[in-house]
Parts: sequence; C-alpha cells; structure tokens
Amino acid sequence: MKSFVAKDPGADRAWLLVDAADQPLGRVAVKIADALRGKNKPTFTPHVDTGDFVVVVNAEKVKLTGNKDDQKIYHRYSGWRSGLKETKASVMRERHPDRMIRLAVNGMMPTNTLNRRAIRRLKIYAGGEHPHEAQNPQKVDWFSES
Repeated sequence: MKSFVAKDPGADRAWLLVDAADQPLGRVAVKIADALRGKNKPTFTPHVDTGDFVVVVNAEKVKLTGNKDDQKIYHRYSGWRSGLKETKASVMRERHPDRMIRLAVNGMMPTNTLNRRAIRRLKIYAGGEHPHEAQNPQKVDWFSES
C-alpha cells in the first residue's frame, strides 16, 4: 500500500460561510479552527495546509454562556511598564465584536507557521453583510438541531 500525502489546494480552496448568531463562542471557534486547518476533511495531513477560507457573519450576536459578558476579561500587553490593558467581554462586544471570535479561534490553533498562514483565511464581520459574494461561500450549518 502506498501512503497518501495531501497536496496544498492552492486556489481551489472552498469558501465557507458561518452565521455566529446565537451560537456559543467556544463551539463556533472549534469548528472554525478545524475548517481553517482542514481537520474536517478526510484528507487531513498535519504538515500540509489543506484548510478552507471561513467567512463569519453576525459576530456581534455570538453567545457567551453564564455571566461571561460581565466576568470574562480580555488582556493585552503593550510591552511597556504599566502596559497591561484589561477589557470586559461586554465592552469588547460593543467596540470590536470580531476580535472575540478571532482571539478564541487563534487560541485553538497550534502556534506554528502553518497556522499563522491559516488564520489569514479567516474573515470576520460584525453584521450580516460581507464583501465575499463573488467567491460564492457555502453556508455551513454545524449547529442544526437534527
């Protein structure tokens, strides 16, 4: 038997459209990270980038369970003394709703060059509109009740 090694799809990558409205942040982020890496395909190979483009809409309507809107705190550090900034999730949702999803997905991706390239294929929009109609993204329904 010969071993199968996937090839980089290049321009033939699929475009997926994810509606994050009323979906738990962590569950959406797991599915997006898997699609970016290509883990949702039977031809997944860890050292080859076989992932797809992912367009996320309605990022401002993503659901945080429990009291996380008031209790969850995002940290960023400028590198300078006294440069630690803290932002509550409710404030982050108002100002930068796309960053909540980007940070969650980025935390679920391994830290290497392959995945730094994959995270560039993630397109996140706060509302329901996106400028990628020409790519004809396929709407995925990962959370349908069946």
